[in-house]
Amino acid sequence: MKTLIYYFTGTGNSLAVAKGLCSRIGDCELIPIASLIKDPGPIVPDADRVGIVCPLYFFGLPAIVVGFSSRLDLSSTDYVFSVVTMGGSGGQAALRQLDGILKEAPARRGLDSGFSIRMPGNYILMYDSLGQEQIGRTIRAADRRMEEIADRVKQGFQEKLAWSPIAALIHHLMNPRFIHGVHEADRKFTVDDRCTSCNTCVEVCPVENIRLENGRPVWLHRCEQCMACIQLCPTNAIQAKKTEGRRRYRHPEIGIGMLKEHARR
Repeated sequence: MKTLIYYFTGTGNSLAVAKGLCSRIGDCELIPIASLIKDPGPIVPDADRVGIVCPLYFFGLPAIVVGFSSRLDLSSTDYVFSVVTMGGSGGQAALRQLDGILKEAPARRGLDSGFSIRMPGNYILMYDSLGQEQIGRTIRAADRRMEEIADRVKQGFQEKLAWSPIAALIHHLMNPRFIHGVHEADRKFTVDDRCTSCNTCVEVCPVENIRLENGRPVWLHRCEQCMACIQLCPTNAIQAKKTEGRRRYRHPEIGIGMLKEHARR
C-alpha cells in the first residue's frame, strides 16, 4: 500500500516527523509542499494513503499549507491523515481547519484521522528555545508518539477529530490576522555586520523569499514565518525584534544540508 506524505518545514521538526513516519509505515515517499507552489493546478496524489505533516502557526495552518490543501484532489485516495507539530497546544484547531479545507477541495473529502506531536518550539520572535536537556526529552517523547501514529495509520484507524472550544476561539481570533500579514512580516527582519555572505539563508528558505544584494540578504515579502533564516544563520546575524541573545534551534537529527536539499526540491 503506497503512502505519500506531503510536508512543510522550516527548522526541521515537521521534516523529522515526516521522515520518521515514512520509515515506520514503509513503501512511502516524501514530497515537500514548497516544491509544488509554482504550479497552480490541481494536485492528484498517486497513492493509496496520503499524509500531510506541518507545523502549527497561531492555532492554525501555515498559509502555504492552506493554499496547497485547497488544490488536493483526493478522490482516488483510500486514506487521508495529518500530523500537526507544535510547541504548545492547539493542534485540534489546525486539524479541523485542514479537514474543512479538504472537504471544500475538488474531491470534497476530509481527514480520516488527525494527530498532533509536541516538538521544541521555534518561534523565536516570541520566545527563547528550550535548553538541550528539554529538547532531548521532547524529541524522545515525539519518537514514541510517532510509533503510535504509524501503527494507527497502517491499521487504517479512523476517528472523529477532537474539538476544543478554547482552541477554536483562539484560532478564530489569531490565525486570520497572522495569515493576513504573514508575507510582509519579513519587513521586521534585519541583518548586522556579523553577516559573512555565506548564502545559508537563501539556500534554506523553502519559498525562495531571500536573495543576496551586495552580499547581504534581502527579503522579498512572500515570507511564511518558518524562522529558518533567523534560526539557521551560522553567525546569528539575522535578527528581529527581541531575538538578540535568544538561543537558536534546529531539530538535532535534521542537518543544514538536509534543509537546503528540502528547500531546493
